[in-house]
Amino acid sequence: MSGRKWSIFSIINYALLALFAFSTLYPFIYILAYSLSDGVAAMKYPIYFLPKGFTFENYIQIFQDTKFLEAYKITIFRTVIGTALHVFLSALFAYALTKKTLPGRTFFTFFIFIPTLFGGGMIPTFVLFRELGLINSFWVYVIPFLYNFFNIIVLRTFFQQLPNSLEESAKIDGCGDFKVFMKIILPLSTPVLATIGLFIGVFHWNDWFTGTYFVTNKDLLPVQTLLNDLLSQSIAQADAAKNASQTGTSIGLQSVAQTTPESLRMATLMVATLPILCVYPFMQKYFVKGVMIGSVKG
Repeated sequence: MSGRKWSIFSIINYALLALFAFSTLYPFIYILAYSLSDGVAAMKYPIYFLPKGFTFENYIQIFQDTKFLEAYKITIFRTVIGTALHVFLSALFAYALTKKTLPGRTFFTFFIFIPTLFGGGMIPTFVLFRELGLINSFWVYVIPFLYNFFNIIVLRTFFQQLPNSLEESAKIDGCGDFKVFMKIILPLSTPVLATIGLFIGVFHWNDWFTGTYFVTNKDLLPVQTLLNDLLSQSIAQADAAKNASQTGTSIGLQSVAQTTPESLRMATLMVATLPILCVYPFMQKYFVKGVMIGSVKG
């Protein structure tokens, strides 16, 4: 019985991969351990892998906060609606660009390409959104992100690889262009559609910038913007506590309950991150195939 021979290259390769995997996973392990720790214990003792004073109080307080639940609802709605509309409209646009008989096909391609190179800047963008009535509107999370040049080109490249005979056969049977698109093209494009959907879905889930600069209504803030606000508040409170301890003021551990802003921030970070991480295993088989198509044929 012969065992597997390990070369020096294999050993170094596995060691580097293990180191890379550990450096990727450790921040999540630390955040999880901190979020499950008692706030006072977490401030007194260093946390490496295991919680100090195990408790679910941080998560209980988060889910009892109606502001957080509303933000979570906004994030889920914008991710679902924004992703569905982006994928459908991008695919529709890309399918039209595959038609050589489309009038102005070159113009439309450059029309979406030029804004990719040149942006108007923050102030023109804000003025444009205000004139369109998007400021303090839910649709500011959706409408500005309905298309992306890179995604359209990837979709167009994929559609061009599909056999023309399929479309010709469908048209002989009486299908129009839109019915061919819905009944033939989309079902055959699941890998690339899933890949594009994953890209834009992750963007919508993680985006905090739009809520910070274009929305002042607290009821319309997504969870990532709320998390960003918590981060700012946590830093300010930590600075205040540090200054108080240096001046001898009695603000400090005595006023800290079982939870602290830092432990709540860690719990919020876990709750905001886990749902989008859970999507990856279900999309992986489509994701790998879709990325390979875009990289080789693009």
